[in-house]
Amino acid sequence: MKQDSALIEKFKAFTRRLHELKVFRKIGITYQVFWNLFLICLVAGFMSLFFIGGTAAGYFASLVQDETLRSADDMKARIYDYEETSQVFFADNVYLGELPSEIERHKVALKDVSDHLKNAIIATEDEYFYEHEGIVPKAIMRATFQEFANSAVQTGGSTLTQQLIKNQILTSEVSFDRKATEILLALRLEQFLEKDEILEAYLNIVPFGRNSSGRHIAGVQAAAQGIFGVDAKDLSVAQAAYIAGLPQSPFGYTPFTGDGSIKENLEPGLNRMKTVLSRMHESGFISDAEYQEALQYDIRDNLTDSTPAPIDQYPYLTYEVMRRATDILVMQRLEEEEISLDELNEEERLETYNRFREQASTKLRSGGYRIHTTVDKNMYIAMQEAVQNDALFGPMKDGEQEEVGAILIENHTGAIKSFVGGRDEGSDLQYNHATQAYRQNGSTMKPLLAYAPAMEIGAIQPGIVVPDTEAYYSGGQEITNFDNQHQGLLSVRESLARSRNVPAVRSFKRVPHEQARDTLLNLGFRLSNGEPYESAPLGATENNVTVEQNTNAYATFANGGTYVESYLIERIETADGELVYEHEPVKRDVFTPQTAYLTLDMLRDVLRPGGTASSLPGRLSFSADWAGKTGTTSNVYDSWFVGFNPNVTLGVWIGYDTPKEIQRTVGGLRYGPRTQQIWANLANAAYSINPELLAPSERFAMPDGIVRRSICSLTGLLPSTICQQAGLVTTDLFNVKFLPSEADDSLESARYVTIDGQNYLALSSTPAEFTEQGVAISKDFLDIGDLSNYLPESMRNIIPEREAPNNGRTPGPVGGVALNGQTLSWNKHPDNDIVGYRIYRASNGQDNYQLLTSVRENTNTSFSVQGGSYSYYVTAVDAAGRESAASNTIAGSAPEQPDEQPDNGAEDSDSANGDNSSGGSTNNGNGNNQPDHSNGNGTDTPEEPAEPDGNNGNGNGGGNGNNGSGNNPPPNDPPPEEENN
Repeated sequence: MKQDSALIEKFKAFTRRLHELKVFRKIGITYQVFWNLFLICLVAGFMSLFFIGGTAAGYFASLVQDETLRSADDMKARIYDYEETSQVFFADNVYLGELPSEIERHKVALKDVSDHLKNAIIATEDEYFYEHEGIVPKAIMRATFQEFANSAVQTGGSTLTQQLIKNQILTSEVSFDRKATEILLALRLEQFLEKDEILEAYLNIVPFGRNSSGRHIAGVQAAAQGIFGVDAKDLSVAQAAYIAGLPQSPFGYTPFTGDGSIKENLEPGLNRMKTVLSRMHESGFISDAEYQEALQYDIRDNLTDSTPAPIDQYPYLTYEVMRRATDILVMQRLEEEEISLDELNEEERLETYNRFREQASTKLRSGGYRIHTTVDKNMYIAMQEAVQNDALFGPMKDGEQEEVGAILIENHTGAIKSFVGGRDEGSDLQYNHATQAYRQNGSTMKPLLAYAPAMEIGAIQPGIVVPDTEAYYSGGQEITNFDNQHQGLLSVRESLARSRNVPAVRSFKRVPHEQARDTLLNLGFRLSNGEPYESAPLGATENNVTVEQNTNAYATFANGGTYVESYLIERIETADGELVYEHEPVKRDVFTPQTAYLTLDMLRDVLRPGGTASSLPGRLSFSADWAGKTGTTSNVYDSWFVGFNPNVTLGVWIGYDTPKEIQRTVGGLRYGPRTQQIWANLANAAYSINPELLAPSERFAMPDGIVRRSICSLTGLLPSTICQQAGLVTTDLFNVKFLPSEADDSLESARYVTIDGQNYLALSSTPAEFTEQGVAISKDFLDIGDLSNYLPESMRNIIPEREAPNNGRTPGPVGGVALNGQTLSWNKHPDNDIVGYRIYRASNGQDNYQLLTSVRENTNTSFSVQGGSYSYYVTAVDAAGRESAASNTIAGSAPEQPDEQPDNGAEDSDSANGDNSSGGSTNNGNGNNQPDHSNGNGTDTPEEPAEPDGNNGNGNGGGNGNNGSGNNPPPNDPPPEEENN
């Protein structure tokens, strides 16, 4: 204040001297008034400046008052903390190693950095770097004004020193508190470090986007190698300018995408490079010639090829630990802040999550944590070695090798005991095929979404028939099986073992949509609005699934219907042993114990003769109570097997990163058995480390509420006499909650006729000689198509509403009657309602024709006659019983034959040709033998019971397959069906 008073007195003396001058004495009173006002304003202005300055200083002091005064050693330690210091442990406190940074960084000394790059960074980021003392007041004032003015263009006000403080000591939080602290620390850091030390540290920590392998990079050495394939000391002017421009927007300007491919549009980064070159030229760092030459440099042509990441001892595991630990810290922060991401809009949710994740990553990197995992070290190593057999994998395609993902989960805890992220440790550290690869899961979806949910509500049971017959999606597209055939009256148990598609979709349709959706969500799957669609039971979902998700879902059956969420990190502690995080089990009841047991019991059949993995038990070096499911997707893009016993669940997937067809046969093994062999190798490897875990002596315990009952499999009701006659009675396990109390009434005895190979309900006037007795299914039962080909030979199915045709007129005479030796033949009658023919005979020269026989079905147009001198004619009979006039007569004189009746292929061998004198009704003709659907249509192999190309049978002894889903379909556009395994 004394200084201010002295200054004012001096100013007053100065004004008095001015006033004493003659010129001022001549100025009138008006001018004196104005002059005094000016002086008052001038003084007030000075006072305001002092006040504002003092206020600003006070405000700044209040912002940083909580900031601890950091020592030189402390600040240097934080500045040079480039590497991760947290430690990771296998299960049982077995040391794994230090957790590496998510960002690839290679430390480099300043002397080993190109002068061009140093100049480019200074010209672009901090032109007064060597002059200022940590901050540039003018830049700070400009940035502050832009902030208060809410300017659309923010030029920034941070020096390299400030950026170093922000990255290594503070965070990227946008606030005045953080900015004030940054300024204070920048001023302090300049007292401890030389300018070149600050520049070297900055060049080692600044992020530069992605490298040619798609990995995040930081530091100029990693940027130079990862973008141009050279060391930082060898960067040209253009290369240095391009790299120097990246820190402003690392992922906006980076030339590479997340998978390492080159972006189609490099213009943002190139424009930024031109800005850097311009500033270098203006600052005198490069000449006119160098400037022009650099502008002509072709960045795209000089980008380096993708290179593998540095390989640590356990890269897949350590990167998986880092991802999960970061997620844990993010969730803890959200809980601390009481923030629910679901309550934020998409933009806010993304911004908040990314900000918290960045902070969590920094915290994890510098926190010195001790992270304990569930992974068994020796088992992990053994399983990696188990997939190092190239003979089990297909060839390279389009530059990609066939990959594998596998995971082993302890059922009752959800602990991940081991996994295989890919064939080669270190081949792609950012893409774990066990935990990150989202693929269609083919027929492994059937038990999860079709059969178990349907059993949960009593819509099906293992022994009930869900027919494998012609069926369609609601949009009109046919549901097809891998072999484009149908196997008719299959029980749910048989359909699951053979992995038929039609019964799976039919079962799924019996479940309310919301219940099906809730089931998948509770099993840990991700679904879009409207899902699951009709094709979902065959593996078609928009988000697809990971090996971990699929395997975790199957463990639910082993846990009695309770889903136990899988996990890998047991706990996180500080270096001092303080507990930061401890896993707490996440459990959800999805199925009842009865549904879970019935499902797993059916899945046991998959590994038994006739199942799609029947050869798998023989590939194991040990035995256990295994159940499981195969899976294959459309075009054989993916092949799966998930198996579980009371202790563990092991899931395996093989395929290419970019979906493409798997090699059908490798080393003599088809893709299905090949997948199962890989699965067995992994199981054997884990067993060699921990036999008790992999081979429990106990079997799955059957819960209360399960009984064995005989039912009519077609309806699930108590068997009726007709059901027994039709051979449709089966005995299987049943949930007592859904035991039938009524006898089956869906079947009834009925007469039918066959016309042109099709069965029709006989009319009341249809002559009995042309009908057969069969089984009719009530029209109130199910619209399941024509089952006549699938019932026993002694019984035929008639669709009640399909009566025999009746054109209302008497048939015309039969034409083309001829006798060739012992074979009497005639032309097929043209009418569409002809049910058969009658053959009349008389001795030559006589006209007392008698009925010799009746021939069923209008397509049978020949008959073997006995020897002797006889004349014959033929008539046609329609469904209404009307008989045509006699055909032309034909006389013959065939030689006598032995008493043995010739075999005409009729079903009733006792009366195949009729009686010689009685003229009674006979069952003659070609018979009605149906195709044998109990045998395969190919050649069975010991490795694989059924395959899509016909190498294996598709009948009862045949196998199944997974029906794939192709691209994700809209609700009314299901995918193509997958092939069977």
